[in-house]
Amino acid sequence: MDTARPNTPDDTLVLDRTTGAAEEPGPAPLGDTLPVEVGAEGPVRRKGEWPTVGDWLLALASLAVLVYPLADIESFRDRGSGAALSELDVIAGIGLTLLLLEAVRRTVGAVLSIICAIFLAYAYYGAMLPVDWTIGHRGLDLDQIVSQLYTGTEGFFGVPLQVAASYIILFTVYGAVLDYSGASRFFIDLSFSAFRRSRAAPGRTVTTAGFLLGTVSGSGVATTVSLGSVAWPVLRRAGYPREPAGGILAAAGIGAILSPPTLGAAAFIIAEVMRVSYLQVLIYATIPTILYYLGILLAIEIDSRRFGTHAVRVDTPGVGRLLLRFGYHFSSLILIVVLMAMDRSAFQSVVIATAVAFALSFLDPAHRMGPRRIGRALAKGTLEVLPVTAVCAAAGIIVGVITQTGLGLNLSSIIVDFAAGNLILTTVMAAVAVMLLGLAVPVTASFIIAAVIIAPALTALGVGQAEAYMFIFYYAVLSEVSPPTALSAVAASAITGGNTYRTMMMTWRYTLPAFLVPFAFVLTPHGQALLGQGPFGTVLAMTAVSAVAVAALAMATGGLAGAPERLLAAVAAVLLLFLEPVPIVAGLAVLAVAAAVHLIRRRSVPA
Repeated sequence: MDTARPNTPDDTLVLDRTTGAAEEPGPAPLGDTLPVEVGAEGPVRRKGEWPTVGDWLLALASLAVLVYPLADIESFRDRGSGAALSELDVIAGIGLTLLLLEAVRRTVGAVLSIICAIFLAYAYYGAMLPVDWTIGHRGLDLDQIVSQLYTGTEGFFGVPLQVAASYIILFTVYGAVLDYSGASRFFIDLSFSAFRRSRAAPGRTVTTAGFLLGTVSGSGVATTVSLGSVAWPVLRRAGYPREPAGGILAAAGIGAILSPPTLGAAAFIIAEVMRVSYLQVLIYATIPTILYYLGILLAIEIDSRRFGTHAVRVDTPGVGRLLLRFGYHFSSLILIVVLMAMDRSAFQSVVIATAVAFALSFLDPAHRMGPRRIGRALAKGTLEVLPVTAVCAAAGIIVGVITQTGLGLNLSSIIVDFAAGNLILTTVMAAVAVMLLGLAVPVTASFIIAAVIIAPALTALGVGQAEAYMFIFYYAVLSEVSPPTALSAVAASAITGGNTYRTMMMTWRYTLPAFLVPFAFVLTPHGQALLGQGPFGTVLAMTAVSAVAVAALAMATGGLAGAPERLLAAVAAVLLLFLEPVPIVAGLAVLAVAAAVHLIRRRSVPA
């Protein structure tokens, strides 16, 4: 099925009426959230403490600079198309910039605000850079910067914010409604009930629960915390040490951003930038998600033997009984995919699914969505979306500066030239750059920045657009489990009481396939098969080869085999992920040697 939408003649992404979203970028979405971000999200306020006078003044100021353009929106848009700005336009634009930087500082921390300030300084003082520097430019005056960011369509009110307003808010509210209707409890109980008897059952349970909880929460840290409070006691009773248990929790939690049908916020931006449906992005993510969880499950199987874990009895009803009683929670999730397959927009699909989840909640007296629960769900969804809208608007500063100064093309050329046109070196540099970005800023922001700077470097070397964006998406997400920050791993170590650094390294080990599989997207034309593109036979064959590569990685990183076998398995995994005939044959041969060496070693050990 072709889910692509035709490109608009203009370079600016504009949503149309068929999506149910806003027709043109504008200040209204930010007007709904910015006053709350600067007014209610005080940086040092204790829970339940009222906003200060200063907070109220900031909230009123943010309303003023966002209501101002709405007073005469047509004239405002004309000025964004090149008409001269008034003095009041410049003052309002500068004011909104400062307020937005403060909102970002309050919601996600100071690092992104500092990065935005650096880009603004680059835009204004670019002429002071040495003339022989590739990134130098003529410099922009205040009118030009305000025109780009405030009155234009590629700044504050550009694609990222419109995606947040049109899709992310609704999907976040849907997740909150699903959570308050009892779905989270059902998913955890179902996972514990499904795996009862084997020594690897506790680890499998946590992984499955993480996947299911990911349909409710698009946050890796939130899923890790929700899962950890229930699952850590079970893992402890099963015999898992603190650090491996934390690694499992964090790896399962980060799957929330990688797993359909509710991927992270960056996935919606991929859909809009590529002019494809959200369903198409879900298709792109399906096989990599399967490989991701396969890698975790195989590592858990190895560790269950390594640590001598055992089955744990958990007092939950049987699978059949749970499905009969609460299986309706899957209905709205399935409905989203079905509606999008029927060419309904993601906007329409999630609205209908939210209504269905609300109606079905009345089947469970303990979780009926009465006025109080509805209020809590809406409050939860609103609080979760505040950082996202702030980040998306702030990312507009970076995108606007990059576009207006030509920095994106210059940096892409620098990357390609430095790598001497070598695709492997370019992809390694791209992966490192995206991960470094992710250490400093949230996933959504790191994806947006990388999409305008790094993606062109990949496409310039022949990588397809879908492959380039999905490569960047995965590395932006994986920054949450990458040392030295690894937010999901930090959250997991806080729950288990384990050493933070060792928990990070265990998380990295469990998620290793997710670090290597994206290279298969871009290093060979066959990589598109892992995104569900191409003939069915090719997709099936490349998926099978990649699954073997993931198994080899599990063998290489596990602690059961000896060093020679593990080294051979690592080499085999890398060869297999090239997805070309000669490397595949070589990889299978090396893996066979590794398996043979391991079997010989085991038989030579006295019983």
